[in-house]
Amino acid sequence: MLTRYFADQAWLSADKGVSRSVSIDVADGRIVDVTDDSVPHRDAIRLPGFVIPGMVNAHSHAFHRALRGRTHCGTGDFWSWRRQMYTVVERLSPQRYLDLARATYAEMVLAGITTVVEFHYVHHGRDGTPYENPAHMAAVLAQAAAEAGIRLVLLDTLYMQADVDGTALAGPQLRFADDDVHRWESRLEATTAIPGITVGAAIHSVRGAPPEAMRHVATTADRLNMPLHIHLSEQVKENESCLAVHGRTPTQLCDETGVLGPATSAVHATHLTDTDIRLLGSSSTVACFCPTTERDLADGIGPAARLREAGSLLSLGSDSHAVIDMFEEARAVELNERLQTMRRGGHSADALLSAATFGGAISAGLGGGVGEIKSGLSADLVAVDTDSVRLAGGVDPVAATVFAATAQDVTHVVVDGRLVVKDRAHLTVDDVACSLRTSIGRLYD
Repeated sequence: MLTRYFADQAWLSADKGVSRSVSIDVADGRIVDVTDDSVPHRDAIRLPGFVIPGMVNAHSHAFHRALRGRTHCGTGDFWSWRRQMYTVVERLSPQRYLDLARATYAEMVLAGITTVVEFHYVHHGRDGTPYENPAHMAAVLAQAAAEAGIRLVLLDTLYMQADVDGTALAGPQLRFADDDVHRWESRLEATTAIPGITVGAAIHSVRGAPPEAMRHVATTADRLNMPLHIHLSEQVKENESCLAVHGRTPTQLCDETGVLGPATSAVHATHLTDTDIRLLGSSSTVACFCPTTERDLADGIGPAARLREAGSLLSLGSDSHAVIDMFEEARAVELNERLQTMRRGGHSADALLSAATFGGAISAGLGGGVGEIKSGLSADLVAVDTDSVRLAGGVDPVAATVFAATAQDVTHVVVDGRLVVKDRAHLTVDDVACSLRTSIGRLYD
């Protein structure tokens, strides 16, 4: 059955730019035809305002959403924030995680995110005992995503140690722990049996796995043609510890263990040397920036422009969900660097929107499947209200959207050809704010 959508104006991709009077024909969730300068068919569903491809949140920890508004008093850094995060970890049951993740993913859909890449490491029970089904918590996230109407790419994360020197995991970290790579690989196999999701691999960080385990994960991901992600050089302390133990930076260690490459995303990539940037760029490793989290945790500003110039594609994530707003993530890449370099224009509006769409698709391992409005790709469409108080009067819809829009300006969202958000209302999760309030409240009762 053919479904027709019509947009007065749409950004099809970075190459195509903005087209007018665009008809988008969809069958079985995929785009079968895109025609500009067209007349809307009488049965067409009109998508108002400015239409863009569905955005990809390339880095998420769903349970971190419970921390918003609760970690901002007093002083501290990433490490003090992490102690508060572990409090939430201790309180997560499968049902509580289902409720929280469903609401968090629904918030993402309302913000125009049609694909989320979940960096998943809450694998076991509260005391570290594995569930009977080792992929039980992964299945919980898959159910949450299905009920929220979002596409899920789930990265099963190897986490074997607490620091680069091999310090053992303890306390809440036991929920993340793998004794060896064989337990991880067994769980990965169980996770691939979950229907309706795409599965990838992750190494928590150079802190979280010894070099031989990093190499094993990289080899496995390559053999299975999976995306591979790793937190990389998020904090100065990580770099210092890696240099002290291994005599090389985290990026150099990743290079030596075969982690880097075009199927790999280096998340954060904040504190890099010139050599690190060359290694990431020359290997075509994707750099995934999460600016709203990086600034919230006082982590620093990563060299996004230099990485792009060196050969790395950029993608974006909301990570800890300090906010869920991909427009804010996109413009923050540019605006943060303006503060640092005192120069404007390191990243164009089209390049930033591409990072939120096409770059995210590559990072998710879905290149050629999502991220553009193009025949053969999944019909993921987002309508942005160009008459909102933030966007009214703009001449260039791409620049106005990237540099002024917020998640509140998203009015309609189509995922796999199916309308999931209409007139700013989620069609399957009745009251997303109430769902968030209730699910988070249960973690603090």
